Amino acid sequence: MKRIGMLTSGGDCQALNAAMRGVVKSLLNSGQDVEIYGFLNGYRGLIYGDFKMLTGRDFSGILTVGGTILGSSRTPFKTIKDPDENGLDKVEAMKQNYYKLQLDCLVVLGGNGTHKTANLLREEGLNVVTLPKTIDNDLYGTDMTFGFQSAVDIATNCIDCIHTTAASHGRIFIVEVMGHKVGYLTLNAGMAGGADIILIPEIPYDIDKIVEAVKQREKNGSKFTIIAVAEGAISKEDAKLSKKEYQKKLEKSKYPSVSYEVAAQIYEKTGQEVRVTVPGHTQRGGSPCPYDRVFASRLGAEAGKLILKGEYGFMVGYRNREIVKVPLEDVAGKLKMLDPDSTIIKEAKMLGISFGD
Repeated sequence: MKRIGMLTSGGDCQALNAAMRGVVKSLLNSGQDVEIYGFLNGYRGLIYGDFKMLTGRDFSGILTVGGTILGSSRTPFKTIKDPDENGLDKVEAMKQNYYKLQLDCLVVLGGNGTHKTANLLREEGLNVVTLPKTIDNDLYGTDMTFGFQSAVDIATNCIDCIHTTAASHGRIFIVEVMGHKVGYLTLNAGMAGGADIILIPEIPYDIDKIVEAVKQREKNGSKFTIIAVAEGAISKEDAKLSKKEYQKKLEKSKYPSVSYEVAAQIYEKTGQEVRVTVPGHTQRGGSPCPYDRVFASRLGAEAGKLILKGEYGFMVGYRNREIVKVPLEDVAGKLKMLDPDSTIIKEAKMLGISFGD
C-alpha cells in the first residue's frame, strides 16, 4: 500500500489537474494499492490538516479542466518558519500531519516559492516529489514548465486581436503580459503575435529608443505599433536604483503599472494616442492547450514512477527534450532568467523587433 499526499501551491495555472491525473493514473495502472490524500488550498491544507481522501474517480474527466481541484494559496517561504497568529509552528505542523497520515510521499505541484518549501520539508526528513508549474517558465532545472505554453497561447491571441484594431485606427497599442521577474512569456507571446517592440525585465529599456522605433515604423509606412510589455519591465534609469529605492518610487507612482508609464511617456514625446490592454489573470485561466495536456501528463507519469521506485527528493523536469529527475536542492531558491544574449533574443532582433535598448 502506498499512501500519497498531494497539494497545489502558489498561483494557479492550466494543466495542474492534468499533472495530478498523470501521477494518479500511473500509480493505479501499476497495480499498486494506493491511498490518495488531497491537501486543500496548498501548504495551508498540510499545515492545518485540511484534506480529503480521493479515488481514481476524482481524477477522471479533469484532463481538460483548468485550475486545480484541490484549490491553491500562497504561503510565502520567507514566513514559513514564523509561528502563525496562534503561535503554531507551521513546519512542525506539516511534519506531524504527514506522519499522522503515515504518508509514503508528498507530491507538490508549484513554482519557485513552492519548491523552496518543498526542499525545506525534504531537509526535515519527508519524502517529497515535485512537479514544475508556472506560466512564467522561470523555474530552475527545467527547460519547460506546464502552464507556460497555454499562457503563451492566450497572450498571443490577445495581441492578435489588438493587431486588427490597431491597424484600423492607426494607433500605438501596449499589451501588458504577466511576468514580474522574467520575460519568457512576453518574449514568446510578443514574437508569436508579431509585436514590434518587446520590453522584458532582463533588458532595461530606454524610452527614447522606444520612440525612435515607433518613428522608424512611421517612416517605413506603418501606421500602427504593437508593444508587448512584461509586468516587470524596467527602464535603464530605474534599473540603477536599489530595490528599496525602486519600491519607494513605485509606491509614489501615479501609474497603475509600467505599461501606463510607458504609454504616457510615448504620448508626451510624440503626441500619438497610446492604448493599454491588460489581459491579466486570463493568462492563467481556461483549459490547458494540447501541448500542456501532454506535457503535464508525461511529468505526472514520471513522478508516479519515482514514487513506485522509492526515489524521493526530486523535481520531475524537462531538459534537452527528455523528462529527467532533478535534485530538489539544485532547484530551490534559484530563478531561471532569460539571457539577453540568448539566440532567441538575437533572432528576434534580426526580425526587426526592438527591445528598447
